[in-house]
Amino acid sequence: MKATRTFGVNTWVWTSPLTDRRLAELAPRVREWGFDVIELPVENVGDWDPGRAAKLLDSLGLSATLVVAMGPGRELVAAGGETIAATQDLLRRVVDAAATVSSPVVAGPLYASVGRTWRMDDAERRACYAQVRDGLAPVVEHAREAGVTVAVEPLNRYETSVVNTVDQTLEALAGLPAEGCGVALDVYHMNIEEQDIPAAIRRAGDRIAHVQVCANDRGAPGADHLDWPGILTALDAAGYRGPLVIESFTGDNETIATAASIWRALAPSQDAIAVDGLSFLAGLSAGHHRTP
Repeated sequence: MKATRTFGVNTWVWTSPLTDRRLAELAPRVREWGFDVIELPVENVGDWDPGRAAKLLDSLGLSATLVVAMGPGRELVAAGGETIAATQDLLRRVVDAAATVSSPVVAGPLYASVGRTWRMDDAERRACYAQVRDGLAPVVEHAREAGVTVAVEPLNRYETSVVNTVDQTLEALAGLPAEGCGVALDVYHMNIEEQDIPAAIRRAGDRIAHVQVCANDRGAPGADHLDWPGILTALDAAGYRGPLVIESFTGDNETIATAASIWRALAPSQDAIAVDGLSFLAGLSAGHHRTP
């Protein structure tokens, strides 16, 4: 197993939406705990200033990754031309923010708003995936010019009906350039949708552009039933060299708690999700962690 690995945490663990003030409070703590990366969500462009964030993170020696929230009306499929064009424009602006903070990726379910589902037969699904490719193509080209990779995330069946599995995501992205467009894996969703998580990781292979981790209930990695040694071994076999980013959500914000179905405390504290998760993952990666 790989001895050296980098780790990150998403600020959604503590706050939504992210602001300059909250980032200034959280980033030093994240660095002090030993994280290498802080993941910055973009719910709306302008909630936080990329230039200011870049200076802050540089002063702390922290790297950044970006995720984008796909709220209502953010659609690249099964929508009108104006909606699709507006979504493409939003994604290009998020790519620009990523470039400013030197994030290598913009990750998320970039194809449709979260929670939007509908039934599709095989022909309709093929047509939908063609729309995904057409909708993403100009965004991917913009990202390639900026040195950023668009990382498309499959979600579980309750949050989307477009792509739920690695295989569906690979099909949807077929033909888009690998150097500008890849797959974002989130083990929370994989635990629901994949019959064999390590096998799915291996199938994703060199298209893996980003990885988010948490317990199967959104708590701290390790406080769960997941096969973490198998997951990390599969990521190594796939050649993934990016960070493992802990993503969970605060229950203090009603909107995000409802969207993410956070109905109870997932750990003794929100800090514990980050600190305990980092301790588990770092120990496991170093080969020193022993499960009870």
